[in-house]
Amino acid sequence: MLADLSPLIAATTQWLTRAYPACGGALAAALGEMQARQAVTVAAWLRYPTLTDAALVGMAGPGGSAGLDWITGADATMHDCAWRTWVDEVVASWAACLLTDAELAHTAVAAIADGGHTAGTPIEFRRLVAPGERDREAAPLLRHPDLLAPVAALHRTALHERLGPGRALIA
Repeated sequence: MLADLSPLIAATTQWLTRAYPACGGALAAALGEMQARQAVTVAAWLRYPTLTDAALVGMAGPGGSAGLDWITGADATMHDCAWRTWVDEVVASWAACLLTDAELAHTAVAAIADGGHTAGTPIEFRRLVAPGERDREAAPLLRHPDLLAPVAALHRTALHERLGPGRALIA
């Protein structure tokens, strides 16, 4: 069984960084991509917590970026559309929530700490949970709550429910 989420993580990260590009050149783009990748990784591991879940999404596919493209007004008519089929709308929405809410990001990282994806290895998501000044300067669009609001709102309730009882009431 294929239980690798890396195609989904890569495509969803690419979608986020294209929809909310970094400002300031190559270093800023790299810092923005690292922040997006960390948020998408945490979101994907929450959404697909077991190897079986990961294998199932690998076989069925995550759904693609069409709905996200429509919401954000992104131009999906580009010639590089194949990667867009691996974008996961729920993971993108959850990542948007994590990028714009530090408390939620800390809670999410704590929730995956004992999950099957980490395999007992402590993994830091510093650029997600404690971004430095350069990180924030590099990705102001990617961390702007108002700009990400339409994407974050899509599946925010499900993320709160996943993170624990009573979290669904916080919006």
